[in-house]
Amino acid sequence: MEFYLGIDVGSVTTKIAALDAGDNLAARIYMPTQGKPIEKVQQGLTSIREMLPAGAEICGVATTGSARYLAGVIVNADLVKNEITSHATAALHHMPEVSTIIEIGGQDSKIIIVRDGVVTDFGMNTVCAAGTGSFLDHQALRLNMSIDEFSVRALNSTNPVRIAGRCTVFAESDMVHKQQMGHQTEDILYGLCQALVRNYLNNVGLGKEIRTPILFQGGVAFNEAIVKAFNEELETEVIVPPNHEVMGAIGAALLVHEEMSEGKKSKFTGFGVSETKYTTSSFECNSCPNLCEIAQLSINGKVLARWGGRCDLWERVVTEEIK
Repeated sequence: MEFYLGIDVGSVTTKIAALDAGDNLAARIYMPTQGKPIEKVQQGLTSIREMLPAGAEICGVATTGSARYLAGVIVNADLVKNEITSHATAALHHMPEVSTIIEIGGQDSKIIIVRDGVVTDFGMNTVCAAGTGSFLDHQALRLNMSIDEFSVRALNSTNPVRIAGRCTVFAESDMVHKQQMGHQTEDILYGLCQALVRNYLNNVGLGKEIRTPILFQGGVAFNEAIVKAFNEELETEVIVPPNHEVMGAIGAALLVHEEMSEGKKSKFTGFGVSETKYTTSSFECNSCPNLCEIAQLSINGKVLARWGGRCDLWERVVTEEIK
């Protein structure tokens, strides 16, 4: 039985999706990364193996996400793809007529513009947290409630207050001010949702032609109050697809299935990689004024990979050493 794995390792969550030969989702994992990407990839692979039927053959593995190169080295991936390509591939597989893809994760957000099945433009936010899930998580923590309670209570708002959401610092200050003025907590919560949506559209979506159908992907799409705020701001329905939180992993699995379609044999190390002990370290490169911080992955003192530089100097060194 053939299966293809997509591994999406983000700063906040790690996702793994297994597709069968017909590109149907056979198993999936969604868990917090907790600053331990290697450990979480290993843990996820162990869980996926238990979900798949006995005798399952992994015919291709692809990695994506902010830690895609690290994950790619650990599993000896057949393909390493960026998040834009992976999310677009999954969206088009689910809805071929999609025109706009909104993706909001824990610490970054993206918009992907698709025309006639082809990505024509995209935008990303990797610097400001005000348009990401961490913005809501931080405010929920401050109000001593779970993000699930945040969503439910925000939906009960009858008179949302306007929160200055262009910056997390200003938003928090404004939220405290509104509390001191006596506004209902529910109205403040939904005001924060509206602030996130405005920030996203004014920054990530700036200058982009947002056409329908619109798919909303990523973990933040769990928050129904955010979905409602997008619907109101865009004055149209934003569609949340099934398995929206693992769409990046699904897209990676779809891409590697296509990559391996000509009878190629997978380089996948095997599920035994879950037992391997890896070591990570970093150093500063002094070869030029950029002073890049180079990360490296080792096993038993042998360097397997280096990344993080603006050029491929250290990547070339590893390749030459392996040869």
